[in-house]
Amino acid sequence: MTPDRLTQLLTIIGWAILIGYVLVFLVWAARREGVTRAPFMLIRQRTPYILLAATLGMSLLNSSLVFVLPEQIGVVVSMVSADGYRDRPFRSGIRWKLPLVEQVHFYPISWQTYTMAAKADEATRQRNDSVEARTSDGQVVKIDCSVIFQIDWEQAVRVHIDWQDRYIEDFIRPVTRGLVRAQVSQFTVDEVNSSKRLDLEKGINDKLQAELIDKGFSMDRLILRDVAFSPEYAAAVERKQSVLQSAIEKQHEADAIRNLAQGQADQVRAMASADADAIRLKAQAQADGLERIARALAQNDRLLQYAYIEKIAPNVKVMLAPNNANFLLTLPDLAAGGGGGAGAPGTSVLPAVPAPGTGAAGP
Repeated sequence: MTPDRLTQLLTIIGWAILIGYVLVFLVWAARREGVTRAPFMLIRQRTPYILLAATLGMSLLNSSLVFVLPEQIGVVVSMVSADGYRDRPFRSGIRWKLPLVEQVHFYPISWQTYTMAAKADEATRQRNDSVEARTSDGQVVKIDCSVIFQIDWEQAVRVHIDWQDRYIEDFIRPVTRGLVRAQVSQFTVDEVNSSKRLDLEKGINDKLQAELIDKGFSMDRLILRDVAFSPEYAAAVERKQSVLQSAIEKQHEADAIRNLAQGQADQVRAMASADADAIRLKAQAQADGLERIARALAQNDRLLQYAYIEKIAPNVKVMLAPNNANFLLTLPDLAAGGGGGAGAPGTSVLPAVPAPGTGAAGP
């Protein structure tokens, strides 16, 4: 309980005790001495005067004591001041004023939010209070906004002189609505429905802040809560978005097909490159093998005969060759081998019988 509330309560209790005492005493005196003598008996008592003095003192203290809350500022209207008010308002804490000739008017110095919105439960006035404005291309938009402001405590006396407690309805609300309409008229409806809305909000903030400072207020910011467009414009935007979304989906499909074809082409190129590398490696290996064979034959010409005999199957017993062909192995080599040379035991290598009509000699 604040001190001024306490003194007010004590004053009420004092007056109640005084009145109660007087009534009880008059009833008691009337029963004892009669109704006509009861007032004279009361006048001769000291207790009523003591109670009256205490109650009047408490009342005087209550009318002189002022307690200002931390979130408040007190403007003192004074009958003894030349201008009718004190130049400096009361800050928070216990303050003293002249009883009966001075009166304190309290104003909040905390941040206040005034909202203008289409929904009644969101608007400060509890009704449809959105700002209807017209864009530069003639489209009507409805704007929900909130302005956050506070009274500059050093300008509280000026606010009281200019507006009293009407500063919201007579200043904050009309100035805000007028500036919103003025700024919206500088943008097209498409700009309001785009990132240009930030520029719109910034323009309103700058102009409104200058207006409020000039009248003794500070402003935190104005917030554009919502922008509602006409049904025709909203339908046109929806159709445009639908067409744009369809185009985007088709573009995505085309990109997917293009990426798939590109992937298949890359795969084919990779396979062809791998095949070419394999063929190149195989050809290189064959070339290296032939080069090694050529070097081996250059060192030993009998190696070719050995390779030929090695290819002959083990079950071949007789091989016919043209009579004019050279033997792979000379007879002395076969004789020296004792039949255990390159061929199997008992194998004979004879010249072949010439075909009829060739004119070659028989065996």
